[in-house]
Amino acid sequence: MATYTLEEKDGLSKSRPIGRTAAYWIVTAVLAFSIALSGIGQLMRYGGNVDLVTAIGFPLYITNILGTWKLLGIIAILIPGFPRLKEWAYSGIFFLMTGASLSHMFAHDYGDGGFNVILPLLYAALAVASWALRPKSRKL
Repeated sequence: MATYTLEEKDGLSKSRPIGRTAAYWIVTAVLAFSIALSGIGQLMRYGGNVDLVTAIGFPLYITNILGTWKLLGIIAILIPGFPRLKEWAYSGIFFLMTGASLSHMFAHDYGDGGFNVILPLLYAALAVASWALRPKSRKL
């Protein structure tokens, strides 16, 4: 596996597999883009966001809460430092996405081909993958 040098100190170098780092940033970028786009759509009440929440019995104001938390969570994951905040953000996204999937299941609102259930679970899986792949500098 290819590695790259992080730093050299006293003639010794630390290295990390480049594949793992690349995988982390690819998964995290897809997660960040997807969740941010979803959060912005909810805040703007764009497209099917209104129908998605009202069809399962939630009040429309929930889009403001969910959209705000999604954007704040992604910011927390992307900014350097604050490892404890990152842990909370990852868990928040995981619970938000699994909760969305279960809410649609319990309301029998599966969408075309189970889209309303499967997509949030995919986002939850991306959050778990990003969390598992994160470098030491982003861990507690």
